[in-house]
Amino acid sequence: MTYAISETRDIPARAQVLWDLVSDLPNMGELSPENAGGEWKKGTTGPAPGAMFVGKNRNGVRRWKTTATVVECEPAEVFEIAISSGPVAIANWRYEFTETDDGCRVVESWVDHRPRWMRVAARPLGRHDGDNARVQMSATLANLAQAAERSPLAPPPGD
Repeated sequence: MTYAISETRDIPARAQVLWDLVSDLPNMGELSPENAGGEWKKGTTGPAPGAMFVGKNRNGVRRWKTTATVVECEPAEVFEIAISSGPVAIANWRYEFTETDDGCRVVESWVDHRPRWMRVAARPLGRHDGDNARVQMSATLANLAQAAERSPLAPPPGD
């Protein structure tokens, strides 16, 4: 179930390697232009359905935290998190992985759940619309490809 706002990139690496990189939320700051890492909460130490993570984010001088809850977690297939701020649903970020002859096709998609009042109130703090999400996803997937190149486990399936 890819969301309407998405970016796709073919990466010469195994799906499991890419999934491991994306689902390592404490190190997501190495991939995402806006995320700066964070920590697992409530006794969890890694990705699993229902696991909660407090993410640190930054954009210029702005800094904020959000809570991510893992909603779908199938190794080498899909990883999705629901982002919230307190009781308010913000967005879902989803990664889908499909093995190809040359490696893996990764689709990152996003859906905005913010209520209208929050979208309007947040405008002075920066863009967080579909166009911005596409820019963020494109950068994240480019960084994912670079991280996979550095991984000793990354050779594509045909190797």
